[in-house]
Amino acid sequence: MILEERPDGAGAGEESPRLQGYDSLTQIQCGQLQSRRAQIHQQIDKELQMRTGAENLYRATSNNQVRETVALELSYVNSNLQLLKEELEELSGGVDPGRHGSEAVTVPMIPLGLKETKELDWSTPLKELISVHFGEDGASYEAEIRELEALRQAMRTPSRNELGLELLTAYYNQLCFLDARFLTPASSLGLFFHWYDSLTGVPAQQRALAFEKGSVLFNIGALHTQIGARQDRSCAEGARRAMEAFQRAAGAFSLLRENFSHAPSPDMSAASLCALEQLMMAQAQECVFEGLSPPASMAPRDCLAQLRLAQEAAQVAAEYRLVHRTMAQPPVHDYVPVSWTALVHVKAEYFRSLAHYHVAMALCDSSPTEGELPMHEQVFLQPPTSSKPRGPVLPQELEERRQLGKAHLKRAILGQEEALRLHALCRVLREVDLLRAVVSQTLQCSLAKYAELDREDDFCEAAEAPDIRPKTHQKPEARMPRLSQGKGPDIFHRLGPLSVFSAKNRWRLVGPVHLTRGEGGFGLTLRGDSPVLIAAVIPGSQAAAAGLKEGDYIVSVNGQPCRWWRHAEVVTELKAAGEAGASLQVVSLLPSSRLPSLGDRRPILLGPMGLLRSQREHGCKTPASTWASPRPLLNWSRKAQQGKTGGCPQPCAPVKPALPSSSKHPGWP
Repeated sequence: MILEERPDGAGAGEESPRLQGYDSLTQIQCGQLQSRRAQIHQQIDKELQMRTGAENLYRATSNNQVRETVALELSYVNSNLQLLKEELEELSGGVDPGRHGSEAVTVPMIPLGLKETKELDWSTPLKELISVHFGEDGASYEAEIRELEALRQAMRTPSRNELGLELLTAYYNQLCFLDARFLTPASSLGLFFHWYDSLTGVPAQQRALAFEKGSVLFNIGALHTQIGARQDRSCAEGARRAMEAFQRAAGAFSLLRENFSHAPSPDMSAASLCALEQLMMAQAQECVFEGLSPPASMAPRDCLAQLRLAQEAAQVAAEYRLVHRTMAQPPVHDYVPVSWTALVHVKAEYFRSLAHYHVAMALCDSSPTEGELPMHEQVFLQPPTSSKPRGPVLPQELEERRQLGKAHLKRAILGQEEALRLHALCRVLREVDLLRAVVSQTLQCSLAKYAELDREDDFCEAAEAPDIRPKTHQKPEARMPRLSQGKGPDIFHRLGPLSVFSAKNRWRLVGPVHLTRGEGGFGLTLRGDSPVLIAAVIPGSQAAAAGLKEGDYIVSVNGQPCRWWRHAEVVTELKAAGEAGASLQVVSLLPSSRLPSLGDRRPILLGPMGLLRSQREHGCKTPASTWASPRPLLNWSRKAQQGKTGGCPQPCAPVKPALPSSSKHPGWP
């Protein structure tokens, strides 16, 4: 089902691409996966409820027979939970096979599963807040509330492409609008936001809108990982797109880690987000290597090119070793899927062996010139068992180069065999035939080259192959997700500009008052747009006699709502009033000494007879739904403003997204 959204500057009846969010090529597969994940989440939720009830009964009873029965039931429930979590791990923690119809074979990547959520009813709290604080009829905003609910419903199952990202970012931006308009630091909407952990499947809930925003931002990062894993990385353009997707995923997780605290679920804890950042940056670095590495049939014979590939592979191996150390330590080790840790370990061994393979190709298939020799020697580190410096590591004699090439091939073969052994130890990885095929193919190439170099009369002492110095020509950096690509107008823009009409402000409605033209005009000065401000009132003028004051905002002219009018439009309407004068309504901001809660039933907007009654009596209509592009009024987290650190726990190295220094981004308190 394709949900329709109010057109943004388009003709009526047009479908906005923001809510289409479904790819016809992947809808069936994604739907089956999401459906099964939802079923498992429901079963886990049911088992958790049964466990909670059994634990309460166990603590409450003193009957030994009952306690034994409850203990047996708890054991059964915990066993079911473990089986459900293992099945969920295979769904959300599996690796993408990465088949794209290309003949080239690429190593599979690790995508993240999206967080699941339950349905949510926005109607009651929003209508109550609109009536209590804004003094308007909440029932008149049912269309806006339905649109918000439709957007959230579509966001639960986004497509695995750019349309899905636009859908998630559109909902995220609407949450930021809701935060800015309806919430204060001491209030909440009174809703429980239910989300399931992406890694463990355990449900979590919070009243804070920040939890909803953080979960959506997590899904934006997770969807970037899935888009990156689906790219055809056998070509340079596909590798570039995959690298950008993983960079933006790392940026989303970094943004979440730095601006979200007290996470109710393990996948949004600082330790987990740090591990995910590192994993995404390692996969981005792998894409850099794949963008440089040509197919085997087109492997370069140039020594410099082979050594460059060797250092790039060593850099990828170093990144994956860092990720593996992070995943192997608690608390990350307790909830990261075992298959992820195993795959990261396999990749670390595989790319280290690949570095030695490319060095062997450089030594055996080409020879450097005398001027290039110092550059080549910078590729190597000192041998691991060397206790004192040696001379030039890269020999110039053909026989010495052959011996050193054999030594590097030997290390490459040992590393590839170790990678295959680690692959066979993990049940989930054993089902990923593509990974074994990649490593096996490289191992066969290494064995064939070693057999080519080996001689029967070779009795020379085997050379010692030094380690390869990691180096890359392009170090990926975490990049902010494009949160502005789903930017649209505030769904509740009819309430007025956020600068005035938000829960953070209190105001008083004055009027309607009748204003006539005197000899010197109306006697007031107007300034600004949306809403227009009364900048000055001349003492003794018609405006002063009508009770208008400096600092009031004009919200209605002759019964027409003008909260979004520009200065020129208000002036034109007043000039057209003629001798009969004009009817105005204004609001006066009050000191924010006390902000009401949803339980406070007294209206905030106070006119002569109350706002709603006053509007009906004087013929003022609620403004129609006219879209206008608001200014970006989305504030960022107060956590950063209070100087709280968002650093990554050791041994994780913090990854900072490359953000413009002058930009501010939507966030949560």
